Amino acid sequence: MFKTMTHKKAEKITMYVKFTVLLVFGIILMAPFIWMVSVGFDRTANIAMPFPPRLIPEEISSFNFGIVMENGRLIQSYINSAIVTITSVLIGVSSSLLAGYAFSKGRFKGKKVLFVLVLCTLMIPMEPRLIPLYKLFNSVDLLNTFWPLVLPPIINGMLIFLCKQFFDQLPDTLREAAQIDGAGEFKIFFRVYFPLAGPIAATMVILAFIWSWNDFLWPLVVLNSQDLHTVPLYLASFSLENGTSLGGLTMALATVSVLPIIVLYLFLQRYIIQSIALSGVKGE
Repeated sequence: MFKTMTHKKAEKITMYVKFTVLLVFGIILMAPFIWMVSVGFDRTANIAMPFPPRLIPEEISSFNFGIVMENGRLIQSYINSAIVTITSVLIGVSSSLLAGYAFSKGRFKGKKVLFVLVLCTLMIPMEPRLIPLYKLFNSVDLLNTFWPLVLPPIINGMLIFLCKQFFDQLPDTLREAAQIDGAGEFKIFFRVYFPLAGPIAATMVILAFIWSWNDFLWPLVVLNSQDLHTVPLYLASFSLENGTSLGGLTMALATVSVLPIIVLYLFLQRYIIQSIALSGVKGE
């Protein structure tokens, strides 16, 4: 009896210690974002950036956000980013689901070799691919358009790997039963496995959305016209033009730029939790 109570007390203390440690690290990670929002609401930050940094604005005002939301270039950059991001996410997630299913449940020659090649693409950073990709799109006269931003994500090694791992957890008996009923591969995928892929699809949507929305280097290389600039490009140009002289406006702009990612995550977070839970369950 005494040992049981001691064990429960030790578990409770351990739980409190873990919670405290996670809370401290969470606050540390959130501090830069909180400071960014605070400076955005601080009207005096346009005169001089607050130093030392403070989390509570000296003069709370929505002035900076009002100016930002009336900025025509920001609205245009939002539209550009929305077009690029939504298109690339749809293309990337759809192709990755199909490829992941093929690598997981398909039976064809060279499957392992092809999958290894797909994984090898994860070891190649974007920088070495810039010149070949630039020459490729330049040869077909697609520079300074959105096509160079939406076509490369068709093959995404990370998303394909995540899909394969997810479909590996689903039982093969589902496919076998559908084949007995005379269903083809596409029908099996869309009628049997695709409805079960909601959790991993939500996870991939968030990852692909973040990658596309925050992409800076590649759009900087292929987009010359300011009318086609995405949000990161506009934010960078605004910061370079004004430096710290308009710190409040810059931070308000940065806050507005990350809102779509936060909203998307809040809507899809429950599916991500399901995906993590299912990743440890092996179907029989």
